[in-house]
Amino acid sequence: MNPVSMVDDLRQKGHRLTPQREMVLSVICESQGHISADEILKRVRKRYPYLNKSAVYRTLDLLTRTNLVHPTDLGQGCIEYEIHQHPHHHHLLCRNCHKMVEADESIFDSVEKTLREDYGFVADLDHFAIYGLCRKCQAQK
Repeated sequence: MNPVSMVDDLRQKGHRLTPQREMVLSVICESQGHISADEILKRVRKRYPYLNKSAVYRTLDLLTRTNLVHPTDLGQGCIEYEIHQHPHHHHLLCRNCHKMVEADESIFDSVEKTLREDYGFVADLDHFAIYGLCRKCQAQK
């Protein structure tokens, strides 16, 4: 997704596009992956030094509520944000060596079906970080 299509999505959902929101969107799109709120603020301030931290957090909250970005705890001590992608993906994180592998969304198909059929619950299974041990670290233990 690019900043122009994200801007269109925001407008279609009835939200104004402020210069601050546009800059935050631009930085997230340029990041090509996960990025923290602090890093977003740092990059935006290079272009617009007067932006305050609360404007970044308000924008991230809006982008999360409108499903344009996904917040994820990747074990770095802060939430990181990534553009909503199709197909969805998940992250497998090794607690020992910190290796991260992306996993296909289909790994949760059976869980999603069970939740829907047995519990009448529609779960948001779009983007997860799952912690454990990779093969290499399992073999070393």
